[in-house]
Parts: sequence; structure tokens; C-alpha cells
Amino acid sequence: MTSATTFEILPAIDLRGGRVVRLRQGDFERETAYELEPAAAAAAFAAAGARWLHVVDLDGARAGVPAHTDVIAAIVAAVGAGTKVEVAGGLRNEHSVAQALDSGAARIVIGTAALREPALAGRLVAAHGAGRVAVAIDVRDGRAQGHGWTTDVPGTGPAGTDDAGTDATGADVMGADAADVISRLADVGAMTFEVTAIERDGLLLGPNLGLYERLVRLGRGAIIASGGISTIDDLRSVREIGCSGAIVGRALYEGHLDLGDALRLAAESE
Repeated sequence: MTSATTFEILPAIDLRGGRVVRLRQGDFERETAYELEPAAAAAAFAAAGARWLHVVDLDGARAGVPAHTDVIAAIVAAVGAGTKVEVAGGLRNEHSVAQALDSGAARIVIGTAALREPALAGRLVAAHGAGRVAVAIDVRDGRAQGHGWTTDVPGTGPAGTDDAGTDATGADVMGADAADVISRLADVGAMTFEVTAIERDGLLLGPNLGLYERLVRLGRGAIIASGGISTIDDLRSVREIGCSGAIVGRALYEGHLDLGDALRLAAESE
């Protein structure tokens, strides 16, 4: 398959309790905390040449409302104009999205909200532009998950409530096949999809290339890969199947992958 025209490396900064952490397979009980100040970590990534940062408010994702607004504002200030910051976690309505963008985020990432109400994604694209709105497609066993990856039963929401996601036709979205979800969201204007293979996330086991290739072949938008990426060869593989970028976290923090090498690989596609 032809490589993506451009390929971005997005170092991840996951926030929990004000700290930089990584979870394994999205499990809050399997957390690794790093002795890094979030804004300082962001500034270091920016100084190394990163053009994007992927910042996740894990507490916000779990609670459904942003929990690290001040920390994220400090990150945006620390990196300056040369590095764009995208923000994810707890962005479930127009108000929280507008606040994140007003704080200086270049792009927001919605997941649960898009699965519950695809029309919301369409409204956000209409209001802010497709370039400022990405959708997180977090996949377990081929199906899209939400609610901080704690819900995997179609048609149910937090605490077992009947909080099913529906698209404009009334079909279920939460727990639906990832390819179907992307197609439905593309229909309302979404153009960027950040796809995490939950079973690989935080484990350094390599990317789920079969999943990404299947979704790239849909031709319904840019696919950014996340989950398991730990080597230059992993990055090269996701780029060669047509992904537009890759989100990398633990591999950078623990020295498995050098950011400079990753950025040089990305530059080869330009």
C-alpha cells in the first residue's frame, strides 16, 4: 500500500492526578508514573522537534468532565507556537470543546461523545473546522469502546444506564464495528481518526497492523495509529500501510524509541 503523504509523530502526555503516567491496556490499576513535570516534559518534546503533542486527561476521560485544564494550559504555554497540542479526555459537549480550543489547543479529540452522538461530531466540525476535531476510535475485539474503555456492551452507558449511542439513523454506535463507526462519523464530516488497539496499548508489543490496514482501506479519513508502537520498524510499518501518523508514549519515556530517530523517519515522507 502507498505510504501516507505526510506522517506525524505525536508524543503522548497522559495526565492523572497532575502527574505524567502511562496505563497498560487502559487499566487504571496498571499505572506507571514518571518523575516528570508535565509542562517540562512537553517543552522537552518540543525542543526535540515534535510538531504535535497528544495530551490526554485520564481523570477527565473517566469522570466525563475535564480535570486538568490548568495543567494543559501550562503545557500549551510551555511549547510555544512551534508545536501544536491536541487535547483528549472528558470532552463530551460543545462547551468543554470550546474551552479547550480557547485555551490554545490546536485540535481536540472526542471519543465517547462521538460514539454516543455522532451528530455532535458533525456540529463540532461545522463550528470549528475538520482540522481542529479528531475522533478517538478505541478498539477492543474490533469494536469501538468509550467511557475510558470501561464500557464494552453496546447500548449501555455508565453504571449500566441506558445511554446508547445513536447516529442520525438511530443505529447503535457504542460497541459497533470500528469500520462502521468511522464510516458513520465520516458521513457527518469527521476527517481524522485516532485509532488505539486497546489490547496493545502500553505493552510495547508492536502495532495491530491488520486493524490499521483495514481502516485505512476504507478511504474515509486519515488514520493515526496508537497502541504498542515501540520501534522505528513499528513506525515504518504503520506509515507504509497508509497511516497518517502515530501516537507514541511509553516507548519514548522508557528509552525504547528515540524521538529524534522517529522524527527523521517522519520527515522522509515529506
